[in-house]
Amino acid sequence: MLASKNFAPLIKDTPAEAEVISHQLLLRSGMIRKVASGIYNWLPLGFKTLKLVENIVREEMASTGSQEIFMPMVQPRDLWEDSKRWDKFGPELLRFKDRHERDFCLGPTHEEIITDLIRNNLSSYKELPLSLFQIQTKFRDEIRPRYGIMRGREFLMKDAYSFHLNQECLNNTYQTIREAYKAIFNRLGLEYKIVKADSGAIGGEISEEFHVLAESGEDTLAFSEESEIAINAELLINEKESIDSLQGKTFPDSQEEIKLAKGIEVGHIFQLGNVYSSAMNATVLDENGNRQALQMGCYGIGVSRIVAAAIEQNHDDKGIIWPKNIAPIQISILPIFKESSDKTFIFAEKLYKDLSKLGLRVMLDDRQERFGKKITESELVGSSYAVVIGKSYTENKTIELISRNGDKTELKDSEIEKFLIKAFQ
Repeated sequence: MLASKNFAPLIKDTPAEAEVISHQLLLRSGMIRKVASGIYNWLPLGFKTLKLVENIVREEMASTGSQEIFMPMVQPRDLWEDSKRWDKFGPELLRFKDRHERDFCLGPTHEEIITDLIRNNLSSYKELPLSLFQIQTKFRDEIRPRYGIMRGREFLMKDAYSFHLNQECLNNTYQTIREAYKAIFNRLGLEYKIVKADSGAIGGEISEEFHVLAESGEDTLAFSEESEIAINAELLINEKESIDSLQGKTFPDSQEEIKLAKGIEVGHIFQLGNVYSSAMNATVLDENGNRQALQMGCYGIGVSRIVAAAIEQNHDDKGIIWPKNIAPIQISILPIFKESSDKTFIFAEKLYKDLSKLGLRVMLDDRQERFGKKITESELVGSSYAVVIGKSYTENKTIELISRNGDKTELKDSEIEKFLIKAFQ
């Protein structure tokens, strides 16, 4: 990628509409642009990160044996009537009529569609367990969209659904996907907590949320540093207590000290039981030839919200600090040159081509701009490393590497590739 060709319209000053740091930095770095309230364009660098997150999610879901499908965003009313959620879901469900006056909605979730698919195409217990997932656009008509892509109306989500004959089988798959979620957030390089949760409008009795820790989070989490114990702090206090009063106390079932932190919900997994299968008559024949309602699991991850949460957790006063696996630019090559025939630019161009062939995400800043502007923009967009090729190269073949956290390393030109390849292994 050449900086001179990159479409990333930068904004110098913080936009007044942006309340949280992720919204501010995504706008300033030219990664997103607003179309309407809660609806955004994803520009090249932002879209790159979105796809990197999506691919990690896809790979880990596939590793569980779940198969990828793609379901429609537009859903008919009759399926939502079957599940009795057409009215229950409330005004967040955007309803509309087609030219034949038939009622439809834009899908905020896909339990109805998937249950209908299974009830019409699966008949025997021998086909179970079955797990299917998609990565798809959702729409929820939030009354007050805010925080940019953190709480938009249109967003990208991974939703998976599993089908079972009994509770034991459901629990096994639930635990398998729970482990896959942990692998996803570990690969993303994010600090997170798994929190006991309320199932809300989705339904079911057992559910857990995955929260990325960040000061801007809307939820306060009570957790232990000694184990995975975590719960929404509001569930631990009575009317006379404040959340702050929990600090230093211990958890109803252990002696582990309570710690408090803010969290951003980015994932939610449910054991739905037969809430939807019974309502929508999704059954199979068991081994005795009897009809039995399917046991279901549901597993969601906010792919686009993860992008915002990653920034909320990883930034400084210069800009974004992406975890390496999801940085849209891993390496910014910053030659200081006057002509394209300069030795600095010739070496920069060769390094750019060599690193790109190795599959690294590289930006060559080929613009005739002062160094200060180049490094400032590199820091703003969160490039993991800046490779500075200037006077020291022409004098003694030495190049300076600046990591996004500010560490500086001087290397000979012959050592650069090996260093960077190792850094991103």
